[in-house]
Amino acid sequence: MTQGVLPIAVDAMGGDRAPHEIVAGAREAAAEGIPVVLVGPSDLADRGDLPLIPAEEVVAMDEDPAQAIRRKKDSTLVRAAEAVRDGKAAAMISAGNTGATMAAALLRMGRIKGVSRPAIATPIPVPGSTPTVLLDAGANAEVQPEWLVQFAQMGSVFAKHRFALDAPRVGLLSIGEEPGKGDLLRKEAFGLLEVATGIEFIGNVEGRDVMGDRVDVVVTDGFTGNVVLKTLEGGVKAVVKALLAAFSIDPETKAHADALLPALLPLYETLDPDTYGGAILLGVDGVCTISHGSAGAKALANGIRVAQEMVEHRIVDEIRAAVAAG
Repeated sequence: MTQGVLPIAVDAMGGDRAPHEIVAGAREAAAEGIPVVLVGPSDLADRGDLPLIPAEEVVAMDEDPAQAIRRKKDSTLVRAAEAVRDGKAAAMISAGNTGATMAAALLRMGRIKGVSRPAIATPIPVPGSTPTVLLDAGANAEVQPEWLVQFAQMGSVFAKHRFALDAPRVGLLSIGEEPGKGDLLRKEAFGLLEVATGIEFIGNVEGRDVMGDRVDVVVTDGFTGNVVLKTLEGGVKAVVKALLAAFSIDPETKAHADALLPALLPLYETLDPDTYGGAILLGVDGVCTISHGSAGAKALANGIRVAQEMVEHRIVDEIRAAVAAG
């Protein structure tokens, strides 16, 4: 561990492929010089010389998030969040129960002053361009119009530092581009976003724009955002599966596919969610990265890199300033 630099706390037991793949990803990041501390049982295998914060309980993927966090005080999620709160870690990352990760971060770290509700910001791949930041991707099923303004402010800060955008374009997800389209929530939020400070609001956007280059940050409620996220994930997987099947129909097709493969690999890398390391919970008083449940070593290592990058960019302080100014 680099002297004087706080480590990233890694929930070693979170996710479908824990602990082996999680530990492997942590070791990969550590080999690059990123300080890492694992959070897991005292007999955690294959951790090498990585430091450990002991935690003997695990929150299962199907457990009720709030109850699990309150009941399992020695869980890896709780201990990781406490490490950030207590200044023993700079950030936390987990591929475990998303709701429980959010609950642990919220209950132990607390919210940034002025933030009504934290939101999950997920990068959506856009071939040939920077990813679109979608939020909320599942933290708040129901929202108030003013919350969407804060989501826009927080998402803009994240997009600016994560993808080096000077003035991220913010769109409100609706069923049409015209200002009057959408339900009451969308109509009220539109009016607030039009006069909000610190964001570059471009108006309503539609679902087809999420994977396009028209907008950089898309804000919506967590219910709709999660449906959009899962729909896009399923659609991309279906297309990739169909292409791979078509490539192997016969020897002639396979030969052409082999010739095309070098040109297609960068596109595959762009669409692979492991490339982005997962989502980030914005609005809590600490950096919290959430990887998907099937995350392997590659995804975890990338997620740790993102967490470290956000710590270096002082993302929490930037969001605090943006919300206060708004």
